[in-house]
Amino acid sequence: MKLTQLRGIGEKTEKLLNKLGIYDVNSLVSCYPRNYETFEPPIPVDQIRGEGTAAVRGTLKNPPTQKRMQKFNITAGIVTDEHGSGLKVIWFNMPFLKNTLKTGHTYVFRGRIGYKSGIEMEQPAVFTPQEYAEMQNTIFPRYGLTEGLNNKTMQKAVKQALGTMTPEESLPGALRSRYELISYEAALQNIHFPEDFTRLSMARKRLAFEEFFLFICTLRHFREQKEMVENEFGIQTGTYADRLMQSLPYDLTKAQKRALQEIRDDLRKKQVMSRLVQGDVGSGKTIVALLALLDVAENGFQGALMAPTEVLAVQHYKSITEIFENHNIPFSVVLLTGSTKQKERTEVCRQIEEGEADIVIGTHALFQKKVIYNNLALVITDEQHRFGVKQREIFSKKGKEPNVLVMSATPIPRTLALILYGDLDISVIDELPQGRQRIRNCVILQNDRPKSYKFIFDQVKAGRQAYVICPMVEENDEIEAENVIGYSERLQKVLGKEIHVEYLHGQMKPGQKNKIMEEFADGMIDVLVSTTVIEVGVNVPNATVMMIENAERFGLATLHQLRGRVGRGEHLSYCIFVSGTSDPETLGKLDILNKTNDGFVIAEEDLKSRGPGDIFGNRQSGELRFKAGDIYQDADLIRKASEAAGWFYGNLTQFTREEIELVEKRCRLTKELLML
Repeated sequence: MKLTQLRGIGEKTEKLLNKLGIYDVNSLVSCYPRNYETFEPPIPVDQIRGEGTAAVRGTLKNPPTQKRMQKFNITAGIVTDEHGSGLKVIWFNMPFLKNTLKTGHTYVFRGRIGYKSGIEMEQPAVFTPQEYAEMQNTIFPRYGLTEGLNNKTMQKAVKQALGTMTPEESLPGALRSRYELISYEAALQNIHFPEDFTRLSMARKRLAFEEFFLFICTLRHFREQKEMVENEFGIQTGTYADRLMQSLPYDLTKAQKRALQEIRDDLRKKQVMSRLVQGDVGSGKTIVALLALLDVAENGFQGALMAPTEVLAVQHYKSITEIFENHNIPFSVVLLTGSTKQKERTEVCRQIEEGEADIVIGTHALFQKKVIYNNLALVITDEQHRFGVKQREIFSKKGKEPNVLVMSATPIPRTLALILYGDLDISVIDELPQGRQRIRNCVILQNDRPKSYKFIFDQVKAGRQAYVICPMVEENDEIEAENVIGYSERLQKVLGKEIHVEYLHGQMKPGQKNKIMEEFADGMIDVLVSTTVIEVGVNVPNATVMMIENAERFGLATLHQLRGRVGRGEHLSYCIFVSGTSDPETLGKLDILNKTNDGFVIAEEDLKSRGPGDIFGNRQSGELRFKAGDIYQDADLIRKASEAAGWFYGNLTQFTREEIELVEKRCRLTKELLML
């Protein structure tokens, strides 16, 4: 059924839904809410605590005012509660409210509390008291949106779609009974419009289990296929890599040597390599990758290293060419990114096609159809851009299939990694190189911010640099951008004009982001204010301070990943976790980061510390993203799904032909969705 067949969905709204990957009613109902809202009773202004969400019933005393700040239109007003206490309310890019809100009328305002210039409420929703009273007993879904599309439109469209379709059951009845799962139809209804949190939890369990089950079954197929692919290269251990290891100013750790040997063994095997190297931030994965590339080049083949960002690709290129020059290594290294100029791109592509380029470094541009390799034997990617089946098919049509190495800094416990990366063999680098500076950590409350700013000022004066991470705001890009801009402006005033503060946010163009990151890497920017939405994965040895605002909103593993951006140079580094709450349980969770810098220990603790919380948990970064499931929150469910996959394939005679074909069909869809 087409989207435009739903009431209220015209061509304009259809295009907005297309931006979210929604093209028909099936993909619409598969777009699950990001989170849910329940509407708490309104409270007096003097009872507001912290920076959470609150509802206040108040009267608008004067007409709202409006002003412009850069690209934002700001509407503001003062409301007074029944006790006479005032509260400032602020909206971004909603100028129509000036005429909609009536002076002297009483409303219920519900939004996030902030303290930029005294207590204030940001971007509140506005209700009549009667409307709000009716909403207090309902669970409302909130969806990921795009500019021009609002939550109410999504709710109405999903409700209509659910009423017009009969979802096809995708899991065999025996399997649902064995693992106590509700039907697919009931799960869809309750994931979007739950009657209560018990039903919502049952719906999420069913949908997450199905995702994990189909994912694991799909990986099982991939592994079987890969074991049939012959390795036509037969790469032998080279002398250049061994010589480089001997001349490095440091010794590789035992874990690095073990990982390298496992890679070398794979490169000599009869089947192509598909291996994951899992290592904590700063564990030295890149040098292991370089040594593998050297072996490949010495055997007369090509190797490609793909980085997640252009800035990091350029850094890899510069550091590798410098190493080659310093150690008289004769192989040719070229760089290819989206920013490579056309004339240079043509020449680089010629060198790649004719085999003059031994090692190719770049971004996703490395695997465009126009880039033709002469004899590519090894592809190294990060976990977010796995070299999968589609890319394999491109190369197999051109000739030989390359060996594949995936580098991951996501600290997933090994027991989970064996399941979630079931199509790959796994090497673990679980030691940090000697001399790696231990990062000093502290957890502070927001009223200690001035001390942190003074510390950052002193570090910059000593010649160092700093990151400040702002949290995401309600999944709204515009508010998030304002949050980062506003924070950087306030920080600039605190630190003074002699300190260069810059910001990054999700609405910047790629060229702008790259320029800012290059300037920060080159030391032209002292303090960078950003969100975790921006990829800041570059090596800046001079950055010694990481300050994370509202650290309680992130999972421990995410906080550890951010902390890994510092401590990369010779100077002592620091990470400051700013908590928006003094809740003992929250502070206890953050204190885990004080006690250890080991990402694998933190990942295990993250699993233990996850409570029900937000029904979808803190969404994780990396390649392993699921719509309903979360690899940390649902660790036990993943293990059950893995057990279910083994039970299903071990007992196929218990299932009907139709049930088996349906699972196979869903596995094919999973393969396409994952682009593996």
